Amino acid sequence: MGRKRQGSGMELTAADALPAGYAVFLEDLKTRVHSAQLRAAVAVNTELIQLYWDIGRGVVERQRTDGWGSKVVNLLGRDLQVAFPGVGGFSRQNLYRMRAFYQAYSEPGPIVSQAARQLDSPPPAVAALPWFHNVTIFERVKDPEARLWYARATREFGWSRAVLEHQIETDAHRRRGKAVTNFDRALPAPQSDLARETLKDPYSFQFLTLAEEHAEADLQRGLVNHIRKFLLELGAGFAFVGEQYHLEVGGDDFYLDLLFYHLTLRCFVVFDLKARRFTPEAAGKMNFYLSAVDDRLRHASDNPSVGVVLCKHKNEVVAEYALRDVQKPLAVSTYVTRLLESLPAELLAELPPPDEVMRSGAKQKKV
Repeated sequence: MGRKRQGSGMELTAADALPAGYAVFLEDLKTRVHSAQLRAAVAVNTELIQLYWDIGRGVVERQRTDGWGSKVVNLLGRDLQVAFPGVGGFSRQNLYRMRAFYQAYSEPGPIVSQAARQLDSPPPAVAALPWFHNVTIFERVKDPEARLWYARATREFGWSRAVLEHQIETDAHRRRGKAVTNFDRALPAPQSDLARETLKDPYSFQFLTLAEEHAEADLQRGLVNHIRKFLLELGAGFAFVGEQYHLEVGGDDFYLDLLFYHLTLRCFVVFDLKARRFTPEAAGKMNFYLSAVDDRLRHASDNPSVGVVLCKHKNEVVAEYALRDVQKPLAVSTYVTRLLESLPAELLAELPPPDEVMRSGAKQKKV
């Protein structure tokens, strides 16, 4: 007997054939329902942010005109909680957050070009964020322009609160787009701007602890071993392809330190690691790598590959001269890590050499 399927007012057995186009119609309905649910959630969030903005504005105005003090605000929070027992968000602490939220974006300054409109509602990027993303931004970022930068980036890249906090802690807004590049000459205008904003200088690898004088292999090993944290620092869009990626050119073997594909830029991104000061020779080497990647790996729909020489230090003028006549899109950036030398000298003197520690660890694993 065929298995019965419950329907609305009728039953179908598994042997019954579905009407033509039913599966497609069902999938279309599912997509529409999910889309409607998403729009509803966004609308609810936007209304909530607007409500908190209006409450914050009301509290600020009452304090200015009527001299309301903290006792009145505390009473207001208590009465609202009594009036709406099943609704969260009206605690004393959250009321003060609403007040701070309004002040963060309504105070006169460079971002308030149209004060009247700005007082009516928060900036669009801010209104689109969940409440506690907003709280994280206005409580931890004091500069108005930086607040808007983090709000827009969070909205664009879909950062979770944990990722947003990491970006704030590492001053991402100060480092984004600061690498020395030749993108304005080597890439068309839309992609050149996007590529420039994709890169940072310096990259913060605080999850690594390396000696002041460390080898490039140590840096590469550390980044790959902490690939999730590395990708978090790189930013949205980077997909890891491989380390020491092999390319054969003219019968000779070459190895790319780190190879990525960027989903937004639609191109390969090659990282060449230099645990020392940048030298012009590194630009020539990277130009060669990019030519090989474009010839061997790039698809017809891909954009030109981008190269990043990631070095310990750089002279800005030397880097700019080195890139001036390079045809391939290339950037020079730096990195910082935690330094092993930060340990007391007497303790460092007692530590065994790194190779001895590694041999010891390998023996313990075998046991």
